[in-house]
Amino acid sequence: ISAMSTLLLRVIVSPQEIRRVTLQTIPPSVDELRTTLRNMLGLRGNFILQFEDPDFGNELCNLTDMKDLPTERATLKVLFTEPVSDSTLDTASLSSLTSSIGSPSSGDSPEWPDPFVIPDFSHDVELQLRRANDAYASNGTVMTISKSVKSEILDRLADTISKITAYPSKDHYESVAKALVSKHPCLSEPGSGKGWFCWVFSLRFKMGNYRQRMMAAGCPEVVVNKRKRGEGRSKPIKKSKKGEIHYLPEPPEGQTTVKSEKDRETMLLEVQKRDPDLQLLGELMTATFSQRRQEIIGDEPLISAVMDRWPALFSQRQISAEFSRIVTKDLLESFLDGLDALVPSLLELYKFYPGLGLKLKLYGKLFLFLCLKVHGETLDVIMKGMQLGLLIGHEGPLQDEFPLEVFSVVLVVEEKIILHGISDVSTGFAMLMGAIYCLNLEYPRKMRYSFEFVQRVMMKIQPDQCSARIHGLRNKLLRYLL
Repeated sequence: ISAMSTLLLRVIVSPQEIRRVTLQTIPPSVDELRTTLRNMLGLRGNFILQFEDPDFGNELCNLTDMKDLPTERATLKVLFTEPVSDSTLDTASLSSLTSSIGSPSSGDSPEWPDPFVIPDFSHDVELQLRRANDAYASNGTVMTISKSVKSEILDRLADTISKITAYPSKDHYESVAKALVSKHPCLSEPGSGKGWFCWVFSLRFKMGNYRQRMMAAGCPEVVVNKRKRGEGRSKPIKKSKKGEIHYLPEPPEGQTTVKSEKDRETMLLEVQKRDPDLQLLGELMTATFSQRRQEIIGDEPLISAVMDRWPALFSQRQISAEFSRIVTKDLLESFLDGLDALVPSLLELYKFYPGLGLKLKLYGKLFLFLCLKVHGETLDVIMKGMQLGLLIGHEGPLQDEFPLEVFSVVLVVEEKIILHGISDVSTGFAMLMGAIYCLNLEYPRKMRYSFEFVQRVMMKIQPDQCSARIHGLRNKLLRYLL
């Protein structure tokens, strides 16, 4: 396929959703074609593309090379795939969430595309832009943009952005503005060094107005963030802050409030059995994911209320599965892999820079304020005032400020044990991170940077948005280790 040709696509998203798409510029790779279609059609989740291959009687084949596509026009089928997960996790039904399409910013958003693909505008605006781009290429004349054209451009961009996130960051806005001027140089700003600076401000203003429309349409993520002070029992809800992908998703198609409540009641009965059906619980937990997030984020219930309504959540299996639904990462794998990658390097750093020993020991003590010796005192006394932490049961004396012979770890939230029988401290800390995400908890104030380090550096969740302190620490570590 020529890189400059036009391609007409018939895109089959589902039997009820078949779209006609015209690409003025053919993406050079299949990955970029997926990104283009994701933005243009508002697709959610992971998917592959299949095409009708004329060499095999128009039977479907996986698209792996753009050269395989027929010229001028082709039929594509979008095949949604489940995210890769550990076989022990109950994520088999996650496709019911990730295959939903078209609804504006349900919180169920794909990762930000790099580069951002500028959508096609209305036919008349595209004609004006084409003529203006030709003039710019000829003599460098920028386009005099009418109010209606600018409004059309900003509306289309805001609609595309909202299908990815309702709350773009500064970098997101800049990537859109850069991509816009790169595709349509006639829109460059005269006298501006970057040529797109004012577009960033226009996009921010437009997205603010667009969120008002999304709130009126009932978008959960926007509605909950606009709740007025005093309507809840505490401060207003904040938007996703810890890299959540599915922060406040809408329910999957066909999952009504009544059905979700019936599924929840079925789970209540199932967890009381001696040998509950784990596969059934996993399916019901996935189906009720949206309702559970609405309650936990929107109502901010006490942990005791969450345990009463959603007892199936409080197991290693389901905390891991829920974390995977929220962040689309494997909880244990991302934590333990990050830990394994850091520990040898830190030990080498400790060896070559002995002066860091005291600092590392102090950091260790700071982490271990979470960990208490369980024998010799009653649990009620130990957990008094404990909002978030681990209790570590161990034999023998502490060695270098840390117990070596651990026999049990339990997870505590709001003075209540929410998970017990954890075999080791590493798994316990991973479950602690999982509980923070599943229950939408704040990081402990005195340890917020320690937890941010675990999130962004160890687990690599939104690593490019570190605070200045963590960014500096990460750079220092890299400099020492190099």
